[in-house]
Amino acid sequence: MTEIVLLMPTAHRESIFTPASMRRLEECGTLRIAPTGTDHSRADVREMLADAEVIVTGTGTAKLDSDVLDGAPKLRAIVHAAGTVRPIVDVDVYDRGVLISSQAPTNALPVAEYTLAMILLELKGVLPIQEVYRATRGWVDVDAILADQGNFQRRVGVVSASSIGRRVIELLQPFDLEVVVHDPFLTADAARRLGAEAVDLPTLLRTSDLVTLHAPLLPETVNMIGAAELAALRDGAVFVNTARGALVDQDALIAELRTGRIRAVIDVTEPEIPDPDSPLWDLPNLVLTPHVAGSRGLELRRIGEGVVAEVERLVRGEPLAREVSRERYATNA
Repeated sequence: MTEIVLLMPTAHRESIFTPASMRRLEECGTLRIAPTGTDHSRADVREMLADAEVIVTGTGTAKLDSDVLDGAPKLRAIVHAAGTVRPIVDVDVYDRGVLISSQAPTNALPVAEYTLAMILLELKGVLPIQEVYRATRGWVDVDAILADQGNFQRRVGVVSASSIGRRVIELLQPFDLEVVVHDPFLTADAARRLGAEAVDLPTLLRTSDLVTLHAPLLPETVNMIGAAELAALRDGAVFVNTARGALVDQDALIAELRTGRIRAVIDVTEPEIPDPDSPLWDLPNLVLTPHVAGSRGLELRRIGEGVVAEVERLVRGEPLAREVSRERYATNA
């Protein structure tokens, strides 16, 4: 029987696994639930890890450092019930022959859905006009206000063909929109197969009606969107960020929004919660949401289902569907 250890905080475990998915995990082997996902030094946790062949981690699980991994000599795979695995394991875990699985592709769907919804609403002009309507409390000249708006023959620029960026491009296909993409590792042919045209970043910023950012947070991408990039956006453009707040120079974004020249939809900031006196709270041309684009509520159960499916594949001796290779580890968002 495969020894499986659930090593995650109770709240996260209960939010992603339904009774049915827990029964499926139990059918995969001997399932042991660690009392904590944050203290791997406890004797009872160490005892579980000593026999673990599969460890299931999640949001809030403390890092499995070399000391912890040394105490799990039978370990064959780590199945992570969240996105990036970098907070969970260091890259040298691959030297141990351990397989790594992540639910980043599963989490990409709700982020892409949020992005699609905001793209359609912003290009339609729904969010700005509802403010006008509320302020007027009566008849407004809709046709005049929305004369240059609408989801027809507009250009959407996708920055990065990441898992989420690719899902956004996929979801945009049924609409009468032109999609361009910038990714230094994406060829023109590969972009066409996705349903987009590959362009350089300056061209994307200068020519798009809406720019949506989906790059991973790496040392070289911090503040990749700064004052110059924001100034390159055309008048009336919309900037969307559902990736990471640190990808954008927040002071530069605030300064650009204050001109009223562009709009923005921001789901992530740096810091995670803006200071109470931050201008972000009051800018009328900004839609600000509290990091809700990823899996939330019932969507978390999709992640649980994905984790169970991966463990079932391991037990059957099949390849992982969501494997994170050593190469992907370096750019995993």
